[in-house]
Amino acid sequence: MLKNTKKKRMLTDRELPPEVTQARRFGKTRSAQSAAVLEDYVELIADLLATSGEARPTDVARRLGVSHATAIKTISRLKREGLATGRPYRGVFLTETGQALAERMRARHRLVVDILLALGVPAEAAEADAEGIEHHVSELTLKAFARFLQSQG
Repeated sequence: MLKNTKKKRMLTDRELPPEVTQARRFGKTRSAQSAAVLEDYVELIADLLATSGEARPTDVARRLGVSHATAIKTISRLKREGLATGRPYRGVFLTETGQALAERMRARHRLVVDILLALGVPAEAAEADAEGIEHHVSELTLKAFARFLQSQG
């Protein structure tokens, strides 16, 4: 009986989902990838502002491992989207909307790290992996993560 179940599961794993379902999934991933860049920037800018009182494009570029030009371009996008403002010779600051997004991302990141740690993932790997997972996981899954962690505590 177990062999038949395994064989059946293997066959269904190879079946493609309906086109609409698959397109929706890939679309969600593309959207998350686009948003992930902005989310990483606002989270880092908030951290820099909290720890050093300023977030200069040069510091943002170095910490994200991108060129100064890339940082300037993305910071301009943050400003266009109402997430950040800039002051001449003063760096970048978050708007209320940007700050709220940074706080949501920090909470998502912490929850993903906590679930990975609970699964036995080493701390450094959990932190690194959370950087990608936090942008792609749904609210439904995050709630399940939180419930699981609460049940363990």
